[in-house]
Parts: sequence; structure tokens; C-alpha cells
Amino acid sequence: MIASEAYPFSKTGGLADVAAALPRALGRLGHEVTLITPRYRGVAAATVVDTSRIEVAGTWFEVAFGEASLGPGARVLFLDCPLLFDRPGIYNEGGVDYGDNAVRFALLSAAAIDWMSRQPVPFHVVHGHDWQAGLAPVYLRDRFAGGLPATVFTIHNLAYQGIVDKAWVPLLGLRWEDYTLDGFEFYDRLSFLKAGVNFADAVTTVSATYADEIQRPEYGYGFDGVMRARRAHLTGILNGIDAEEWDPRRDPYLPQPYDRDDLGGKAAAKRALLETYGLPVDDETMARPLVGMVSRMVDQKGLDLIAAIAGELPYMDATFTVLGTGEARYQDMWRELASWRPDRISVYIGYDERRAHLVEAGADIFMMPSRYEPCGLNQMYSLRYGTVPVVRAVGGLVDTVRPYNPRNGQGTGFLFSHYSPDALRATLQAAIAMYRGNRKAWTRLQKNGMRKDFSWDRSAGEYVKVYKGVMATRQGRPTGGRGI
Repeated sequence: MIASEAYPFSKTGGLADVAAALPRALGRLGHEVTLITPRYRGVAAATVVDTSRIEVAGTWFEVAFGEASLGPGARVLFLDCPLLFDRPGIYNEGGVDYGDNAVRFALLSAAAIDWMSRQPVPFHVVHGHDWQAGLAPVYLRDRFAGGLPATVFTIHNLAYQGIVDKAWVPLLGLRWEDYTLDGFEFYDRLSFLKAGVNFADAVTTVSATYADEIQRPEYGYGFDGVMRARRAHLTGILNGIDAEEWDPRRDPYLPQPYDRDDLGGKAAAKRALLETYGLPVDDETMARPLVGMVSRMVDQKGLDLIAAIAGELPYMDATFTVLGTGEARYQDMWRELASWRPDRISVYIGYDERRAHLVEAGADIFMMPSRYEPCGLNQMYSLRYGTVPVVRAVGGLVDTVRPYNPRNGQGTGFLFSHYSPDALRATLQAAIAMYRGNRKAWTRLQKNGMRKDFSWDRSAGEYVKVYKGVMATRQGRPTGGRGI
């Protein structure tokens, strides 16, 4: 596997969670997995097991690979190249992308393929994640001798496409004959993402609904035609969550454990969350529904909808705790709301693991009104912790949250379809009213969600089906190899 970030070593989004959790889950299923990811600044040095010299854009880079275990059957190799990766940011600095990102992530794929080609026992599958690994199937074809492993490419977010000037084509060792509509040309530029989509044997994305959505103009970001052309090779596989890290029965960040048979510890988590955020901890506040949010503060996550009703939030019968970072205008919005009503609204700008776990456990309602959401993890964390999601009916949110049905008590959350402030307001108010007016039904809703299985073991099994499918169709595939 090739990924530009992996938790806990590096992280900017959900890709990091997947890149670490999926190899572990595959390892538990009996496969052997090697994840290759850059060693960024702050990542501890690991035992060096290999070195090499890789040429990219006319420069020879000295690289080393440091090994660490991810669990049974799974390991990580850190690609160490300080000149390219020892920087303050992963992709950018001060909001400005590094100008040599094309070199940095071409090197990631080229070095991974080079290392793999020198191993005595062949691999069966090469699996790249997002545009940063998009050149891997191209380099595999051009630089790998012998029977080619099968290739899988996963899109975590189609909006990020790795588009650079076409002058990079020869500099990155690519062929002009591949610079076509069916190759990696995209509006007279080079797209790393398009290379991954068109040259891999199979393409996956992170939910079934998102796999359908990206074939439509409204969610395709210009790639909808590309995805329709590859639809026969496209599969949506819902991401999983780390069921050990996110487990209210043994979460070290919570004041006391709880489960669906005994929700008593959830009240303790609510109290701890209020205390952590400096909000009042009294009978009135404890009885009022607590709305939590852990999110990047950007339009994709529905912050524009929240901004449109921001003036109404302090007057709703709820308390709000928010964790995240993003655009300055949205950070300032939450700060202003918190200063206006410090008894009702509190925000922490940044990321803090303990706070994230406390929000998931201590909140009664989790707000996630995304414009689009390839998969989403927080709604799955919320369901596992008995926190009822209020989400937009899009992408992976549709695949994980079932709408509450008052007639039979079924469902796990509240959804709205139309992307409008009115729809968000009405749905949020409906959840607040139900919490206040029918606690028996609310408890049933909580327990419905806590029964759902979103573990990675389930998702990993779906990936194995894809791997076996591409291996079966790949001619001359390695035999007697080390698995995945």
C-alpha cells in the first residue's frame, strides 16, 4: 500500500485513519501488508532496512526505509528523504501548497515501486490511496520487470486531483503517449488522480453512495465523465472505524465506561465534556441536549449552512461544543458565538484527541451537515457512542445513518436532503424536540445506533474480494507471493 499519511504518524484527514487501519484489519485476516508512507518532520526514526537512489525530475534523491510494526501481518515502511519531507507541513505551509509537491509524491510512488521490485518474494497487489499515489500504477507498468502485480486505486475525496502543468510529464519520467483523454491528461494539464483512475486495474471509493455520486456532474468536480468511463471497474466500499480505539467500554479518555446495556457512563462523559469546555455544569444544562461537532471548518462540511443560522443557535434549547480548525471566517464565527453566549456555546480551535473522544461520548447530538461526504467517520463514532447524528443525506452518511421512523421506532439518526439553512434548522430542531419530549424513544434511537457494526474487519473483507478479482484477471500475476 502507498499512502501520503497514516495515523498516528501523520494526519490531515480520514485518509490517515484508513491507511493505518486497513492494513491492520487485512493482517488480522491472514494477509501480509506493507504500507509505505513518508517520514515527515516529527515522526520518530525507525530501524532502517533498506536504502536506495531514485531519480525524479532530473535529481537523484537518497532515500531510506525505516520499518515499524502495525500489528500481526502488517508493517509500515517510512520513506525517509529529508530534503522533500522534513518540513513544517505535510502538503502545504501557511495554506500555500508546496511548489514541488509533484516531485515529492512522484518520489513516493517511484520509491515504493523500486523497493517492491527488489524484494525476493513478490507481492500480489499494489494499492495506492488518493492522488499522491496516482502515479504508482504508471510507474509499475514502466519500471517493473516480470509479471506485474494487480493494482487497486482508492479515491478518498475526488475534489483533490493532483493537477500540475503538463511540463511535468517528461520531468516525472512519464510518456507523452499517455498524455491523452484516456490517460492522465485533464484539460491540458497532468492529473495524478486521473493517472491512478485510468491505469489501475480496479478503482474503489469509500462508500457505495459516493461511488454513484461521483459519476454525476454535481459531485464529480469535472471527473464525472472519467468515472463513468471506469464504472465497470469502480466499487464503493464503506470505510470502517477502529473498534478498539473508539469503544465506550474501554475508552481511556472517558471518566467511566458504558455500553448499550448500561448508558450510565454517558452522563458522566457529558459532565466531563461540559467541564472541559468551561460550560456550566448544573441540572439545567445536564437536562438540555448537548450538540457536538468535530470537523474541519470549511464549506464541504456544511459550515456555510451553519453560518446562515448562526444567529439562531444561542436561542435554541441546546448547548453546543465544537472542535476543529479551518477557514478563518468560520473560526471567527464560532469564537463570536462563544463570546456572545458563553453559557451555551464553546469552541476549541485546533485538534485534541481527548476532546474529540469526549465530544463523541458526551454529546447527545452530533451535527454533520456536509455538502458532500465521501464516507465520513465521525457519524460512525457517534453511533458507536450512543450520540445521535444529525446529518445531510449524502455520500457515506446515507450509507451509515438510517432516518428515524416515529411509527416503529426504527432508525439511528436524523437526515435532511435539501442543502439549505432551513433544512438544517428544521432537522436540528426536530432532534432537540425529540430529546426533550420523548426520552424513551431517544434511548431506543441511541441503542439502535450502538448495535451497528462499522468495524474494519467487515470492510477489509470487501477489499479482499476486490483484490482477488483483479488478481484473477491479471495475466502473469506472481505466484507463491507474500499476499497483499
